[in-house]
Amino acid sequence: MSSSTPAPGLSPIADAAPLSLCAREPHVPADRLVAEMVPPPRFDSVRFGTYIPDPNQPSQTEAVRVLEGFAGGLGGAHAPGATKRGFLGFGKARTPKAPAGPRGVYLDGGYGVGKTHLLASLWHATPADPALKAFGTFVELTNLVGALGFQKTVQTLSGHRLLCIDEFELDDPGDTVLVSTLLGKLVDAGVALAATSNTLPGKLGEGRFAAADFLREIQGLSAHFRPLRIDGEDYRHRGLPEAPAPYSDEQVTKAAYATPGASLDDFPHLLDHLARVHPSRYGALTDGLKAVCLTDVSPVPDQSTALRLVVLADRLYDREVPVLASGQPFDRLFSEEMLKGGYRKKYFRAISRLTALARDAKRLVEA
Repeated sequence: MSSSTPAPGLSPIADAAPLSLCAREPHVPADRLVAEMVPPPRFDSVRFGTYIPDPNQPSQTEAVRVLEGFAGGLGGAHAPGATKRGFLGFGKARTPKAPAGPRGVYLDGGYGVGKTHLLASLWHATPADPALKAFGTFVELTNLVGALGFQKTVQTLSGHRLLCIDEFELDDPGDTVLVSTLLGKLVDAGVALAATSNTLPGKLGEGRFAAADFLREIQGLSAHFRPLRIDGEDYRHRGLPEAPAPYSDEQVTKAAYATPGASLDDFPHLLDHLARVHPSRYGALTDGLKAVCLTDVSPVPDQSTALRLVVLADRLYDREVPVLASGQPFDRLFSEEMLKGGYRKKYFRAISRLTALARDAKRLVEA
């Protein structure tokens, strides 16, 4: 998994050459997909008390108040009639009667207002054993269905008290129907739901809120969700300095060799490699990494490549892996056409997150 030789004119500074993402082709068993349905490492320690509302956005303070009450209401036993299941939740259990009233909340807001922080805080605040709470992105949930099958996924999750879904993919009609059907089964089993979502293609010019689209796309489930609007600016740039400009190839390479656990890859080669690894394995692709160093960063060539890069950016951000790069700055990764198209919100989220990780990586050069 290591780069073969240092760049010309450089000698290794660390004991071993850097790792390479392009040398990794991880395989992830289904039981790991289930076990990893918890808030990602970046959100291990977040709580409602660590969320700092913008004083100019009262909806943020209100969101905390509502979610704290929602978590408190999930105390006690699971839904009436539920029983604990065996490994992965398999086994027989009585189907409980779903409680009356909304059993879900939908966090509606733009990128960078702290929706994932609040969603993870809700997971932590819900008084239940971690094995009875699940947290994952929409993509991770669809991957779970693909790995276990629909019925086994229903059996696995129906004994849970809470399911949190981050970035519900409204732009994929087929998967939206699949997950909506799954959620219907889980609501019938008494599972509480919480979700955030992206924005439908063609709707981005109408504002960055998506509650109406979300409630319409999940159709019969809409009565089970209370929309909770969260206004605000992208907190990753609120009062923070501009992201550092890209470094030289030599600086990035030296930092990779000087940082134990760092990877070093040529950006175009990495993009090619991502096409050969299923996005469900991008988390495993980053296992053990302390930093990602990239040379020759340049605009992505097409939308399929861009969407794969978005998933990788999410996994790196979740795991707080700093990204040091040479070439073009991250705000030039996506073309003007992409930034005006149906996946615009995803691309801006990726730029925002990679910028935050680039800021974290400054210390690698300064050291």
